[in-house]
Amino acid sequence: MGVVTDPCDFGEPPVVTMPDSFKVNDNMVIMPSATPDEVEVVRGPNIKPFPVNTALKDEVDGKVLVCLEDNITTDHIMPSNSKLLPFRSNVPYLADFCLTPSDPEFPARAKENHGGFIVGGQNYGQGSSREHAALAPLQLGVKGVIAKSFARIHMANLINNGILPLTFADEADYDKLGLLDELKIENAREQVKAAVNGSKVTVKNVTKGTTFECNLAISERQAGMLLAGGLLNFTREQA
Repeated sequence: MGVVTDPCDFGEPPVVTMPDSFKVNDNMVIMPSATPDEVEVVRGPNIKPFPVNTALKDEVDGKVLVCLEDNITTDHIMPSNSKLLPFRSNVPYLADFCLTPSDPEFPARAKENHGGFIVGGQNYGQGSSREHAALAPLQLGVKGVIAKSFARIHMANLINNGILPLTFADEADYDKLGLLDELKIENAREQVKAAVNGSKVTVKNVTKGTTFECNLAISERQAGMLLAGGLLNFTREQA
């Protein structure tokens, strides 16, 4: 018709009958099981389940695992060279190379401290939109990234995986943080809910005995995702 048209204007829909046979052979397609919980997913040795976060706790704490400069790319966060490409389905292995172009000791430090926070500068997460740049930090227990600003798609990927993407309300606070400073966000769930309306998130630096404020620019749906621990958990809850 050349314009948006309502098919109801043309009367009753046609009667469709099923053919006796199909040209496409779907014999190799296995129909969903009536008892999916009993199905074992068989994976090859280089295919590992990817990490899934847990619901946001009311108190989020951890150490500063690394302090990074401006314009950290997703290739810094999760390198993608010829040696690592064959392991794209093996996030636990890839995580051992997370942020190593910027700090070779980062993966070991993250494991030793049971996760924590990444501190970044301007435009953190620029470059390609690879999801592994969020999956690898999640595998290492990263709970939040505090940066001066984020690349838009990477920020969305962090939220999808339940990692808090915080920006300094006062960029001068970036210079006041040091490696292995102990940070704490109290009443985290309520603070995330309030962030939808523009409220700031208060972060305590337990090591230095100070506090600073961060912005958390999220929608109501994204708040639900962070509270649930990521998009997968949020989708299950909504279902």
